[in-house]
Amino acid sequence: MNDGLTVGLSAQLALEKRLTTIASNIANTRTVGFRAAEVKFEDLIARQRVIEGVNTVAYASDGAEFANTGSGALEKTGSPLDFAINGDAWFALETPAGIAVTRDGRFTVRGDGAVVSLAGHAVLDPGGAPLEVNPDGGRLDVGADGFIRQDGNQVGALGVFAYQPGADFVRHGYSGILVEGDPQPVVDAPDVTIVQGYVEQSNVDPVEELTQLIMVQRSFENANAMIRDTEDSMKKLIDAFHR
Repeated sequence: MNDGLTVGLSAQLALEKRLTTIASNIANTRTVGFRAAEVKFEDLIARQRVIEGVNTVAYASDGAEFANTGSGALEKTGSPLDFAINGDAWFALETPAGIAVTRDGRFTVRGDGAVVSLAGHAVLDPGGAPLEVNPDGGRLDVGADGFIRQDGNQVGALGVFAYQPGADFVRHGYSGILVEGDPQPVVDAPDVTIVQGYVEQSNVDPVEELTQLIMVQRSFENANAMIRDTEDSMKKLIDAFHR
């Protein structure tokens, strides 16, 4: 295939992936705990041809998707079962698909005392076990260190974990990310604290995303124009040979 067509098509495929990511980010601007995704591209050196020297043909890669781990704004709810994290850490949930980390700290207590997410997944303590409290023990008071007290007595601790999502991470639900391996509990870290009665909003910057959307659309149009020009040139060349 003509190099111009191949390069143009590879660029359009890469831009389509970025467009899908931007659309997802914009759709989740108000999703609690959502982490925006970014796509990083690299040129792939497809091959080298020697024609009066060395000419390199570079194609666009498919792109690797990474999570933007910047923090979102904290919003006060006043609910004793809403939590947010200050610092680089995550809550952890036990799900049918495996352990998932999330910044969505909207929890509830079931009748059996299990602390679960809004989707019903068990919230983990620092040891990685499902967190349980006394359902009849009264209000939960959670300190900045994550320790939970009921009626003045310590009854457990809310786990927070260190985890860095890798390339092409897998989401779970709207705000969760499935973990590869075991997340490490964060203990005695002064730069990581829990805030009770708050939730963290999405870290999506809608203005930035709209700007990126316009840039991607223009790049897609430029790639499309290059493909049309290449096709026209090939057609003229073919017509010239048949005259």
